[in-house]
Amino acid sequence: MEFQPIRNKGSRHGLPSLSGWTKLLQWTACIFLAASSVLAETPPSEPELNYLKSLSLEELLEVQVTSVSKRSELLFEAPAAVFVITAEDIRRTGARTIPEALRLAPGLEVARIDSAKWAVTARGFNERFTNKLLVLVDGRSVYNPLFSGVYWDIQDTVLADIDRIEVIRGPGATLWGANAVNGIINIITKSSAETLGGLATAGVDNDGGYEAAARYGGLLTEDLSYRFFAKGFDRTDLVDAGGRDFGDDWDALRAGFRLDRHGTAEDVLTLLGEVYRSDAGQQVGAFIEEELPLVRTLDDTVEASGGFALTRWRHTLSPGADATFQIYYDRTERDEAVFSENRDTFDVDFQNRWQMTDRQELIWGLGYRLTRDEVDGSFTSTLDPENRTDHLFSAFVQDTIELWPDTFHLTLGSKFEHNDYSGFEVQPNLRAGWHPAADHFLWGAISRAVRTPSRSDHDLRVSFAGFRGPQGVPTVLAVVGDEDFDSEDLTAYELGYRWHPTGRFFMDFAAFYNRYDRLRSLEPDTPFMEASPPPPHLVIPLRIDNRLDGVTYGFEWLVDVIPTEKWKLTASYSFLEIDLEPDDDSRDETAEEAEGFSPRHQIGLVSFLDLPHAVSFDSEIYYVDELPEFGIPDYWRLDLRLGWRPAESLHLSLNGENLLDDRHPEFGERSGVFPAEVPRRVYATATWTW
Repeated sequence: MEFQPIRNKGSRHGLPSLSGWTKLLQWTACIFLAASSVLAETPPSEPELNYLKSLSLEELLEVQVTSVSKRSELLFEAPAAVFVITAEDIRRTGARTIPEALRLAPGLEVARIDSAKWAVTARGFNERFTNKLLVLVDGRSVYNPLFSGVYWDIQDTVLADIDRIEVIRGPGATLWGANAVNGIINIITKSSAETLGGLATAGVDNDGGYEAAARYGGLLTEDLSYRFFAKGFDRTDLVDAGGRDFGDDWDALRAGFRLDRHGTAEDVLTLLGEVYRSDAGQQVGAFIEEELPLVRTLDDTVEASGGFALTRWRHTLSPGADATFQIYYDRTERDEAVFSENRDTFDVDFQNRWQMTDRQELIWGLGYRLTRDEVDGSFTSTLDPENRTDHLFSAFVQDTIELWPDTFHLTLGSKFEHNDYSGFEVQPNLRAGWHPAADHFLWGAISRAVRTPSRSDHDLRVSFAGFRGPQGVPTVLAVVGDEDFDSEDLTAYELGYRWHPTGRFFMDFAAFYNRYDRLRSLEPDTPFMEASPPPPHLVIPLRIDNRLDGVTYGFEWLVDVIPTEKWKLTASYSFLEIDLEPDDDSRDETAEEAEGFSPRHQIGLVSFLDLPHAVSFDSEIYYVDELPEFGIPDYWRLDLRLGWRPAESLHLSLNGENLLDDRHPEFGERSGVFPAEVPRRVYATATWTW
């Protein structure tokens, strides 16, 4: 294999024409001048739509979720650890990115690495490329098969167009397939019929970062609706440990459309697509080939672009039966200093739901996915072969039986998959739900799920450290893939309880015990000499293997309370214990490291308060325990938001995030990418609808 030279694209520079605070004051003045003009034309409206009046807890629990069983079911009666982040939740938190909104979900671990990168997972094993969490956007998987993870910097949309985010803690492989091991995040956007008219939003923060988005929707015919949107932003750098700019400023542009056709009562057709580009600064460690074994920190720019098109047709066969056909194409291009990737993905799925009797419902489906990549590596990171095409065939069946009407139901099924790495996989699942009384719900589950090998598990080579050995011989430490690497295996046991005695109180508790087999380990292998690139050097490889086992256990607890019709409080706590052990024949020394990637304790306190005169005051307090592997201490995070709706068509807000510290780290160095620290920030936004 011929190694390619490193492409150092250098530092990026922003536009420091005005100080951040000057811009913030100017934007705030513009916002309130706009408010005055609107008020001059429009009589004062009623106080802003009261979130707590419009949705009691009872109504929230009747929200239909689809991620647990691929059919609509009540949130309160879903036999899984499920949490729904609504569109109003996202607005009230002031979140500017999807990962920031995910902090609301109990049991999720959300850590910011730098301006454009996050580590997100459920129930442990957090990494930048978390390989046990499946993420879907409108039914499209955004899980990257190259490194088994999600590029969060390209997962975005107009946040006001998100209908809900369904978060499942625990396995969902029976329906969604391999890699839905520790959890599923299903992001569902609104139908275009729900977003008629226009929306424009703009915001600026105290460091000079800004963003703007516009969306317009309408009707082409009585049964055909549409929307188009565009969004762009320029986010300023985070900071290093000394408070200096980190060099990770981030800007992006995105545009897209959605069409929905309700031709008849029996047919619904959806077509959507997007294109995007993103440039994000980062600091990355890389080998300088001419000076082996020197590793240098580079100021790099990640250039990402791509797009997708998806169509979905749902046909109702009868009141108890329907069929859904979905097909999408996704293109991703990504260029970094040490690595570049071009990827094409084609996916087709069919699903059929059949109400066999009044008390039994069967769902089955078939799927096929083709993914083709072209990679260009360097001595620091490369794959062999550089081009590869993979195929995934799948089928699933699930049967839900109501054994006692409105009291006890049982769900059982399995996923069957064949991939090009580990071959045939079977992932069964058994879930039960029991209503001992109308306001109590108990559920339990036993599941098997697998994390199938990624391309990097088989084909990767990453040189991560270097030194001069005896007689001054350049020596390089490298992680290398193994074509015999097999799937990681999980057997999960879950138990949950929900209780809502009144419309103003709700409690949700979920406990789990996970048994993992054949987890990824790094085993020392035989050193070898290598002549290219010069100078000749010794390589000490750590080969990827399956010689790590272990257990995780813990629980998540959540309480929702509405003390008054204008105030909603949410409190959550999660506990996680990880115990990993190498096999007897293993020489892996990374088990303790993996145990220290995730916090043992997390606390969340969220308050949504409606005040007089169309003003709202919202707050979020998060506690995250220490990450001992990275030497990151525990921290408290406080975010505040003051909102005002001076007219029905105008919404203004002032937001503060990370207000307790001038800066703090949330994650450590992994995969050669260096982390920044998250600073205190204040930003203002204005949203106009018509």
